[in-house]
Amino acid sequence: MRLLLVEDDARIARFVARGLQEQAYAVDVVANGDDALYQVEINDYDVVILDVMIPGKDGFATCRAIRGLGKRMPVLMLTARDAVEDRIHGLDSGADDYLTKPFEFGELLARLRALLRRPQDLRPAHIVVGDLELDTASQTAKRSNRTISLTTKEYALLEFFARNANRVIGRSEIAEHVWDESFDPFSNLIEVYVNRLRRKLGEADGQPLLQTRRGSGYMLVAPAEKEDTTAKGHSGENSSRNLKKPHA
Repeated sequence: MRLLLVEDDARIARFVARGLQEQAYAVDVVANGDDALYQVEINDYDVVILDVMIPGKDGFATCRAIRGLGKRMPVLMLTARDAVEDRIHGLDSGADDYLTKPFEFGELLARLRALLRRPQDLRPAHIVVGDLELDTASQTAKRSNRTISLTTKEYALLEFFARNANRVIGRSEIAEHVWDESFDPFSNLIEVYVNRLRRKLGEADGQPLLQTRRGSGYMLVAPAEKEDTTAKGHSGENSSRNLKKPHA
């Protein structure tokens, strides 16, 4: 998941960005409303974390401008103000949630997870693709009940594939959602991580779960369920035994 953090306090921005990156989020950081609007116009963010007290356009005006651009990603507002009127103002400006400073980092993560689950059918907390299971709260993955050991970035990439299972995803879309703006589009980093995931996921019936579509991108494919012929075989045998000989 790729986030935009809009915070003019450099110390807070570093702390929040570092913590989010450790939780498998890709994070871009800007310090004012104009830069925030520029970033949301050119990038496809999953969430915007927006401080109210920023230079130039404040957070309320910036949030209204984001919605005015037709951007519908969730917006979580941060503020030192605890007045009910300010919270109402933020929500009326188009924010989806409101967190008052100082806050516990764990609460920030919980609120982000809640925002990313909206709507429930698009962003479930528990993702299942065939025999692959992901728990997005604990950021763990299992295949056939076997825990898969993943680095932070490997997990982020796998979750993005799992949320888009059975759909071909190109390099540019992967870069937009899993890496931040410092990603070098000419590097082979995506291929390196895809190959790592492929080795860790293993194969089913000789076919990799994570497949390459040459010239298009990659796709996470659930293995096709085998047809159970056992019951049919037994049924056939029983039927043949129960056939009666015709009368002479």
